Amino acid sequence: MAETIAFDDFMRVDIRVGTVVAAEPFPEARKPAIKLTIDFGPEIGRKRSSAQITVHYAPETLVGRQVAAVVNFPPRQIGPFMSEVLTLGFPDADGAVVLIGPDHSVPDGGRLF
Repeated sequence: MAETIAFDDFMRVDIRVGTVVAAEPFPEARKPAIKLTIDFGPEIGRKRSSAQITVHYAPETLVGRQVAAVVNFPPRQIGPFMSEVLTLGFPDADGAVVLIGPDHSVPDGGRLF
């Protein structure tokens, strides 16, 4: 378990829900990854993310899926690709990423609380 933090520290991390509108292989990445374009609604818009999720997901299965992502980290250069948000998931028993998202449809851009 990580160290205890104040509630205000948690509130500084802006985690939002968005819908994947495009997904494509990212063969240039060092580790297998998929390039995602995620729509976070009118306030935030569309953002791109590189996600190491190839064990459980193929690009064509991701479009239309709602996912959670941190939207207020600075962009990060991943090879030739600029990743603007951190798409969130949990490791399975073997360490492969399992995406997290709502189990019912919610408006894009909703903030986790």
